[in-house]
Amino acid sequence: MKLSADMNDFQGRIGYQFSDPALLVTAVTHPSRSSSTRPDNQRLEFLGDRVLGLVMSQALLEHDVEAAEGLLAPRFNALVRKETCAEIAREVDVGSVLKLGRSEMMSGGRRKQALLGDAMEAIIAAVYLDGGFEAAQTMVLNLWGKRIKSVDADARDAKTSLQEWAQARGQQPPNYTEISRTGPDHAPIFTIRCELESGQRADAQAGSKRIAEQEAAKTLLKEVENK
Repeated sequence: MKLSADMNDFQGRIGYQFSDPALLVTAVTHPSRSSSTRPDNQRLEFLGDRVLGLVMSQALLEHDVEAAEGLLAPRFNALVRKETCAEIAREVDVGSVLKLGRSEMMSGGRRKQALLGDAMEAIIAAVYLDGGFEAAQTMVLNLWGKRIKSVDADARDAKTSLQEWAQARGQQPPNYTEISRTGPDHAPIFTIRCELESGQRADAQAGSKRIAEQEAAKTLLKEVENK
């Protein structure tokens, strides 16, 4: 199978050249585009999630040889969660090579967090099947590298940490307000504002209120801690 120019460019962005290009095509094929002759990426996603977990488990043990399980677990969760996979996917522009059905394409599927996260996991599995564990490990560590080094901050529960910060300064807990909801019912985008009693605030968008609240809290926490 000969890959298109954009798929060849994508291989450069992830730092891996496939011996079997069909694996990469399957990894970026959403169920809405699948057919009897074109399998989708759901099975690869299942495998990729496990490969990512093993790579991250080993990386965390090597990064901090003295950390107890109680510290490792939240760090691990921060690195393998769907939101992080989607962030990585955006950095290498997975959206530009996703193969989507018309309905998903029309509803902004190339930007959806769930689709991007699933595709990133499927790509990890495709590399694993094509080149073995070491190839998948190398790619993951290259793409996740900076996050592994800074995972302590990402592993914190931002809403809890911000509330503790506010209470330590005699303020009421932060207030979370839904500013807007856009998009279709099956794929809404929520804009949430997190505001402190002092008037400091930050907004964030996500496909669920919970994630948007966490992202707004994380942004505001960084701002107040850096002042």
